[in-house]
Amino acid sequence: MSKFVIQTHGRLQEWVAHEKGFFAEAGLTDYDLRTIALPPADPNRPAGAYQSYEEGREASVSCACHWTVNMAAANGHGKLWAGCYSLSPAGIFVADESPVRKLADLADVPVDVGYQSGSHYATIQALETRVERDRIKLDFTGRPNARLERLVNGETQAATLFGCQLYVAEQLGFRRVADTTFMIAGMVPEGTDPADVARYYEALRKAQMEIDLDHQRFTHYFLNDVPEAYRDRVDTAAFGPGERLVFEPYSPEIFDKTQDWVAERDIFTADKLNQLGYAEATVLA
Repeated sequence: MSKFVIQTHGRLQEWVAHEKGFFAEAGLTDYDLRTIALPPADPNRPAGAYQSYEEGREASVSCACHWTVNMAAANGHGKLWAGCYSLSPAGIFVADESPVRKLADLADVPVDVGYQSGSHYATIQALETRVERDRIKLDFTGRPNARLERLVNGETQAATLFGCQLYVAEQLGFRRVADTTFMIAGMVPEGTDPADVARYYEALRKAQMEIDLDHQRFTHYFLNDVPEAYRDRVDTAAFGPGERLVFEPYSPEIFDKTQDWVAERDIFTADKLNQLGYAEATVLA
Protein backbone atom coordinates (compact mmCIF):
# COMPACT_ATOMS: atom_id res chain seq x y z
CA MET A 1 0.00 0.00 0.00
CA SER A 2 1.37 3.41 -0.95
CA LYS A 3 -0.74 5.22 1.62
CA PHE A 4 -1.43 4.34 5.24
CA VAL A 5 -5.06 3.24 4.98
CA ILE A 6 -7.22 3.68 8.08
CA GLN A 7 -10.68 2.18 8.61
CA THR A 8 -12.82 4.37 10.87
CA HIS A 9 -14.79 1.44 12.33
CA GLY A 10 -17.82 3.62 13.10
CA ARG A 11 -16.17 5.46 15.97
CA LEU A 12 -15.06 9.04 16.62
CA GLN A 13 -11.32 8.81 17.29
CA GLU A 14 -10.08 8.67 13.71
CA TRP A 15 -12.29 11.57 12.62
CA VAL A 16 -11.12 13.70 15.55
CA ALA A 17 -7.45 12.88 14.91
CA HIS A 18 -7.94 13.90 11.28
CA GLU A 19 -9.80 17.12 12.16
CA LYS A 20 -7.23 18.20 14.75
CA GLY A 21 -4.18 17.32 12.67
CA PHE A 22 -2.99 14.72 15.17
CA PHE A 23 -1.98 12.21 12.49
CA ALA A 24 0.34 14.78 10.90
CA GLU A 25 1.71 15.79 14.32
CA ALA A 26 2.56 12.15 14.97
CA GLY A 27 4.44 11.94 11.66
CA LEU A 28 1.72 10.12 9.71
CA THR A 29 1.16 12.47 6.79
CA ASP A 30 0.35 10.21 3.84
CA TYR A 31 -2.83 8.45 4.90
CA ASP A 32 -6.30 7.66 3.62
CA LEU A 33 -9.30 7.65 5.96
CA ARG A 34 -12.07 5.26 4.91
CA THR A 35 -15.30 3.87 6.28
CA ILE A 36 -15.57 0.08 6.09
CA ALA A 37 -16.95 -1.03 2.73
CA LEU A 38 -18.33 -4.54 3.13
CA PRO A 39 -20.26 -6.46 0.46
CA PRO A 40 -23.91 -7.35 1.15
CA ALA A 41 -24.28 -10.32 3.46
CA ASP A 42 -24.98 -13.67 1.78
CA PRO A 43 -27.92 -15.30 3.61
CA ASN A 44 -26.67 -18.71 2.51
CA ARG A 45 -23.22 -18.21 4.06
CA PRO A 46 -22.80 -16.75 7.53
CA ALA A 47 -20.04 -14.19 7.36
CA GLY A 48 -18.82 -11.61 9.80
CA ALA A 49 -15.72 -9.89 11.08
CA TYR A 50 -13.57 -13.03 11.10
CA GLN A 51 -14.38 -13.81 7.48
CA SER A 52 -13.48 -10.24 6.49
CA TYR A 53 -9.96 -10.92 7.80
CA GLU A 54 -9.79 -14.24 5.97
CA GLU A 55 -10.67 -12.42 2.76
CA GLY A 56 -8.29 -9.53 3.53
CA ARG A 57 -9.27 -6.03 4.54
CA GLU A 58 -7.83 -3.19 2.49
CA ALA A 59 -6.37 -1.28 5.42
CA SER A 60 -3.01 -0.65 7.05
CA VAL A 61 -4.72 -1.00 10.41
CA SER A 62 -8.30 -1.98 11.18
CA CYS A 63 -10.37 -3.00 14.18
CA ALA A 64 -12.82 -5.65 15.25
CA CYS A 65 -13.83 -7.28 18.51
CA HIS A 66 -10.83 -8.70 20.32
CA TRP A 67 -12.11 -12.28 20.07
CA THR A 68 -12.10 -12.09 16.26
CA VAL A 69 -8.79 -10.21 15.97
CA ASN A 70 -7.23 -12.67 18.42
CA MET A 71 -8.44 -15.69 16.44
CA ALA A 72 -7.61 -14.16 13.04
CA ALA A 73 -4.09 -13.23 14.17
CA ALA A 74 -3.57 -16.69 15.64
CA ASN A 75 -4.48 -18.09 12.21
CA GLY A 76 -2.03 -15.87 10.34
CA HIS A 77 -4.42 -13.26 8.92
CA GLY A 78 -2.45 -10.33 10.36
CA LYS A 79 -1.01 -9.40 13.72
CA LEU A 80 -2.85 -8.08 16.75
CA TRP A 81 -1.54 -4.69 17.93
CA ALA A 82 -0.61 -5.42 21.54
CA GLY A 83 -0.19 -1.84 22.80
CA CYS A 84 -3.82 -0.77 23.03
CA TYR A 85 -7.39 -2.04 23.04
CA SER A 86 -10.74 -0.31 23.35
CA LEU A 87 -14.12 -0.78 25.00
CA SER A 88 -17.28 -0.52 22.92
CA PRO A 89 -20.62 0.13 24.63
CA ALA A 90 -23.11 -2.49 23.47
CA GLY A 91 -26.39 -3.98 24.54
CA ILE A 92 -29.21 -6.41 23.84
CA PHE A 93 -32.23 -4.37 22.75
CA VAL A 94 -35.94 -5.18 22.63
CA ALA A 95 -39.07 -3.19 21.84
CA ASP A 96 -40.30 -1.13 24.76
CA GLU A 97 -43.50 -3.19 24.99
CA SER A 98 -41.61 -6.50 24.99
CA PRO A 99 -42.28 -8.85 27.93
CA VAL A 100 -38.52 -9.41 28.15
CA ARG A 101 -37.39 -7.45 31.22
CA LYS A 102 -34.20 -9.19 32.30
CA LEU A 103 -31.50 -11.55 31.04
CA ALA A 104 -33.26 -14.70 32.24
CA ASP A 105 -36.29 -13.79 30.10
CA LEU A 106 -34.12 -14.29 27.00
CA ALA A 107 -33.92 -18.06 27.49
CA ASP A 108 -35.00 -19.66 24.18
CA VAL A 109 -35.53 -16.19 22.63
CA PRO A 110 -33.52 -15.73 19.40
CA VAL A 111 -31.20 -12.72 19.57
CA ASP A 112 -29.95 -11.16 16.33
CA VAL A 113 -26.13 -11.04 16.22
CA GLY A 114 -23.33 -10.94 13.63
CA TYR A 115 -21.58 -14.22 12.91
CA GLN A 116 -18.15 -14.51 14.57
CA SER A 117 -18.32 -10.78 15.27
CA GLY A 118 -18.39 -8.81 18.52
CA SER A 119 -22.14 -9.13 19.04
CA HIS A 120 -21.87 -12.94 18.73
CA TYR A 121 -19.36 -13.44 21.52
CA ALA A 122 -20.62 -10.58 23.72
CA THR A 123 -24.18 -11.90 23.67
CA ILE A 124 -23.06 -15.34 24.76
CA GLN A 125 -20.89 -13.82 27.49
CA ALA A 126 -23.82 -11.84 28.88
CA LEU A 127 -26.52 -14.49 28.52
CA GLU A 128 -24.59 -17.35 30.05
CA THR A 129 -24.57 -15.52 33.41
CA ARG A 130 -28.33 -16.20 33.71
CA VAL A 131 -29.27 -18.63 30.92
CA GLU A 132 -28.19 -22.25 30.44
CA ARG A 133 -26.04 -22.60 27.34
CA ASP A 134 -28.43 -24.93 25.55
CA ARG A 135 -31.17 -22.29 25.92
CA ILE A 136 -29.12 -19.47 24.38
CA LYS A 137 -30.50 -18.89 20.89
CA LEU A 138 -28.74 -16.73 18.31
CA ASP A 139 -29.84 -15.60 14.85
CA PHE A 140 -26.92 -14.70 12.57
CA THR A 141 -28.64 -11.91 10.70
CA GLY A 142 -25.78 -9.90 9.30
CA ARG A 143 -24.29 -6.45 9.72
CA PRO A 144 -25.19 -3.96 12.47
CA ASN A 145 -27.44 -1.91 10.18
CA ALA A 146 -29.35 -5.04 9.17
CA ARG A 147 -29.92 -5.95 12.82
CA LEU A 148 -31.15 -2.43 13.59
CA GLU A 149 -33.53 -2.56 10.62
CA ARG A 150 -34.96 -5.90 11.71
CA LEU A 151 -35.52 -4.56 15.23
CA VAL A 152 -37.23 -1.39 13.95
CA ASN A 153 -39.43 -3.41 11.57
CA GLY A 154 -40.47 -5.87 14.27
CA GLU A 155 -38.80 -8.77 12.49
CA THR A 156 -36.88 -9.88 15.57
CA GLN A 157 -37.62 -9.96 19.28
CA ALA A 158 -34.11 -8.92 20.31
CA ALA A 159 -30.88 -7.69 18.76
CA THR A 160 -27.39 -6.89 20.03
CA LEU A 161 -26.23 -3.46 18.89
CA PHE A 162 -23.20 -1.24 19.40
CA GLY A 163 -21.77 1.98 18.03
CA CYS A 164 -24.11 4.48 16.40
CA GLN A 165 -26.77 1.77 15.96
CA LEU A 166 -27.00 1.55 19.75
CA TYR A 167 -27.69 5.28 20.05
CA VAL A 168 -30.20 5.17 17.19
CA ALA A 169 -32.11 2.33 18.86
CA GLU A 170 -32.19 4.23 22.16
CA GLN A 171 -33.57 7.37 20.51
CA LEU A 172 -36.20 5.37 18.64
CA GLY A 173 -37.49 4.07 21.98
CA PHE A 174 -36.02 0.58 22.13
CA ARG A 175 -35.04 -0.73 25.54
CA ARG A 176 -31.67 -2.14 26.57
CA VAL A 177 -32.19 -5.39 28.51
CA ALA A 178 -28.51 -6.01 29.17
CA ASP A 179 -25.19 -4.29 28.75
CA THR A 180 -22.83 -6.28 26.53
CA THR A 181 -19.87 -3.86 26.39
CA PHE A 182 -16.92 -5.63 24.83
CA MET A 183 -13.23 -5.24 23.97
CA ILE A 184 -11.98 -4.29 20.52
CA ALA A 185 -8.44 -4.81 19.21
CA GLY A 186 -6.44 -3.55 16.24
CA MET A 187 -5.21 -5.70 13.37
CA VAL A 188 -2.03 -4.99 11.42
CA PRO A 189 -1.63 -6.81 8.08
CA GLU A 190 1.66 -8.01 6.69
CA GLY A 191 3.58 -5.20 5.02
CA THR A 192 2.52 -2.42 7.40
CA ASP A 193 5.37 -0.70 9.21
CA PRO A 194 4.79 -1.05 12.98
CA ALA A 195 6.37 2.38 13.46
CA ASP A 196 3.52 3.88 11.41
CA VAL A 197 1.00 2.00 13.51
CA ALA A 198 2.60 3.47 16.63
CA ARG A 199 2.20 6.95 15.08
CA TYR A 200 -1.44 6.18 14.33
CA TYR A 201 -2.13 5.19 17.93
CA GLU A 202 -0.29 8.25 19.25
CA ALA A 203 -2.70 10.39 17.22
CA LEU A 204 -5.66 8.42 18.59
CA ARG A 205 -4.39 8.92 22.14
CA LYS A 206 -4.63 12.69 21.66
CA ALA A 207 -8.04 12.34 20.03
CA GLN A 208 -9.26 10.29 22.97
CA MET A 209 -8.45 13.13 25.35
CA GLU A 210 -10.42 15.57 23.18
CA ILE A 211 -13.40 13.21 23.23
CA ASP A 212 -13.13 12.69 26.99
CA LEU A 213 -13.18 16.45 27.54
CA ASP A 214 -16.17 17.28 25.34
CA HIS A 215 -17.52 14.47 23.19
CA GLN A 216 -20.55 16.50 22.06
CA ARG A 217 -18.28 18.57 19.79
CA PHE A 218 -17.63 15.49 17.70
CA THR A 219 -20.73 13.29 17.75
CA HIS A 220 -21.81 14.75 14.39
CA TYR A 221 -19.25 12.36 12.89
CA PHE A 222 -21.58 9.49 13.77
CA LEU A 223 -23.74 10.68 10.85
CA ASN A 224 -21.15 9.01 8.60
CA ASP A 225 -22.51 5.69 9.86
CA VAL A 226 -26.18 6.38 10.70
CA PRO A 227 -28.36 4.77 8.01
CA GLU A 228 -30.11 7.29 5.78
CA ALA A 229 -33.55 6.09 6.92
CA TYR A 230 -32.93 7.30 10.47
CA ARG A 231 -30.95 10.51 9.97
CA ASP A 232 -33.96 12.81 10.33
CA ARG A 233 -35.23 10.84 13.34
CA VAL A 234 -32.22 11.09 15.62
CA ASP A 235 -30.12 13.85 17.14
CA THR A 236 -26.41 13.05 17.21
CA ALA A 237 -25.84 15.85 19.72
CA ALA A 238 -27.52 13.55 22.24
CA PHE A 239 -25.33 10.54 21.37
CA GLY A 240 -22.75 9.28 23.81
CA PRO A 241 -19.01 9.14 23.05
CA GLY A 242 -19.09 5.53 21.89
CA GLU A 243 -15.96 3.42 21.89
CA ARG A 244 -13.14 4.39 24.27
CA LEU A 245 -9.48 3.51 23.70
CA VAL A 246 -7.51 2.04 26.59
CA PHE A 247 -3.75 2.44 26.34
CA GLU A 248 -2.86 -0.69 28.26
CA PRO A 249 -1.19 -3.79 26.81
CA TYR A 250 -3.14 -6.69 25.37
CA SER A 251 -1.06 -9.13 27.39
CA PRO A 252 -0.14 -12.80 26.87
CA GLU A 253 -2.54 -13.66 29.70
CA ILE A 254 -5.43 -11.90 27.95
CA PHE A 255 -4.50 -13.56 24.65
CA ASP A 256 -4.45 -17.07 26.15
CA LYS A 257 -7.60 -16.55 28.22
CA THR A 258 -9.46 -15.41 25.11
CA GLN A 259 -8.28 -18.41 23.12
CA ASP A 260 -9.51 -20.71 25.89
CA TRP A 261 -12.87 -18.90 26.15
CA VAL A 262 -13.53 -19.29 22.42
CA ALA A 263 -12.47 -22.95 22.42
CA GLU A 264 -14.73 -23.82 25.34
CA ARG A 265 -17.80 -22.54 23.47
CA ASP A 266 -17.18 -24.29 20.13
CA ILE A 267 -17.43 -21.03 18.19
CA PHE A 268 -14.69 -22.14 15.78
CA THR A 269 -13.89 -25.54 14.29
CA ALA A 270 -10.94 -27.46 15.70
CA ASP A 271 -8.67 -26.57 12.76
CA LYS A 272 -8.82 -22.88 13.77
CA LEU A 273 -7.77 -23.50 17.38
CA ASN A 274 -4.33 -23.62 18.99
CA GLN A 275 -2.47 -22.22 16.02
CA LEU A 276 0.01 -19.33 16.49
CA GLY A 277 0.94 -18.24 20.01
CA TYR A 278 1.13 -14.73 21.44
CA ALA A 279 4.69 -13.95 20.27
CA GLU A 280 3.89 -14.89 16.66
CA ALA A 281 0.38 -13.41 16.54
CA THR A 282 1.03 -9.93 17.99
CA VAL A 283 3.18 -6.92 17.14
CA LEU A 284 4.46 -3.67 18.69
CA ALA A 285 6.78 -1.01 17.32
